[in-house]
Amino acid sequence: MSVTIKSAREIELMRQAGKILASVHEELGKALCPGMSTMDIDRLGEKLIRSHGCIPSFKNYNGYPASICVSVNDEVVHGIPSKHRIIREGDIVSLDAGVIYHGYHSDAARTHAIGKITPEAEKLIQVTRESFFEGIKFAKAGNHLNDISSAIQAYAESFGYGVVRDLVGHGIGDHLHEEPEIPNFAQKRKGIRLMPGMTLAIEPMINAGRPDVVWMDDDWTVVTDDGSLSAHYENTILITDGEPEILTLTEDERVLMQNGGLGCE
Repeated sequence: MSVTIKSAREIELMRQAGKILASVHEELGKALCPGMSTMDIDRLGEKLIRSHGCIPSFKNYNGYPASICVSVNDEVVHGIPSKHRIIREGDIVSLDAGVIYHGYHSDAARTHAIGKITPEAEKLIQVTRESFFEGIKFAKAGNHLNDISSAIQAYAESFGYGVVRDLVGHGIGDHLHEEPEIPNFAQKRKGIRLMPGMTLAIEPMINAGRPDVVWMDDDWTVVTDDGSLSAHYENTILITDGEPEILTLTEDERVLMQNGGLGCE
């Protein structure tokens, strides 16, 4: 599948998909509390997605059994919700979700603090988010894909963190995963030249320790090899003739961004 340039109609559908997903993330973030099971989170997420007339992008995707990927502490991505997995004070919880709106996908992830967390965990979440915004400074028509990848890596590694190599971002549209793959680390080649109308899911996955990861026996859950914490921040973006448009920002994030408080200083 080649990289697709979206039409005005497709872009508008993806804007709506992004807006809906942002509201789902906002509601999930407010609901998280110690004592919830990861299955509780998934059920609420699916209910919210379907309340907007959308379909969860992830449910049954390549056999994934849930609507929300819920990854706790050293779990990087694709944690399978369970009624037996209880989130506790001090945990960090990554929620990755997608919705299908009139045949078009949006995809976004956030890592949340459960109650009071360590300063080290707070810093990891912050830097992971900031690395996304460092990357999209280069998400402009005429630049190359590797400009984004290199910026994410340079920023995260400047704090001594490990940038996951085994998992990458991706194009998105009427398929959840489209070309191109979008690494969060520099490549030897420039990658494709960015053009207006491209829609991309950019998603830094950053470990507090080494970048190495392993897959658990369920063949989905990915964890850090050294047991260190991991954080995840993802948005669906649109390449335009000017600055990139972030399609999945929550309302709270939009306010912060307008006030200069969301990305890097």
